Amino acid sequence: MKKQLLLFAFSALALTSCKDDNLEAYELEMMSGDWKVSKIQTISGKDNKTVLLTETPSDCEAKNTLYFRSDYYTSYTYYSTNGLDCQLGGKNEGKFTYTEESKLLSIKNVNDTERWYRVEILTSQDLKLAQLFGAYDYNNDGTDDLIYVTYKR
Repeated sequence: MKKQLLLFAFSALALTSCKDDNLEAYELEMMSGDWKVSKIQTISGKDNKTVLLTETPSDCEAKNTLYFRSDYYTSYTYYSTNGLDCQLGGKNEGKFTYTEESKLLSIKNVNDTERWYRVEILTSQDLKLAQLFGAYDYNNDGTDDLIYVTYKR
């Protein structure tokens, strides 16, 4: 009986202490690759539901690419309009961190400040980030509003 009780205790301990270590690696792998902005939304900070503004990228801005690798490298390639032409504007490179449990993502590009995001949606085709910096009161109601950026593959 003691052996069975001991076996049960060890089994319970093993089951409760196991964490899916592969979940974060899986999400990093899903995040890896090129992402393009599909829309930027300003959402009311009072109810976190009311859409105050939706912006879609122009033809030239639609070429901007956010890139992640599973070794925590990230880059952002951006384009700008010069007259009628869309030209490469530059590329920012850096490192990122991601915590699967809290869904917090930080991006630290070279010669820039660290910027924090919360991952709202992550699938093989969609990535939606809530900006945790640069908040402002878009609708002048006394509460900072939220910026959500949606990316597509």
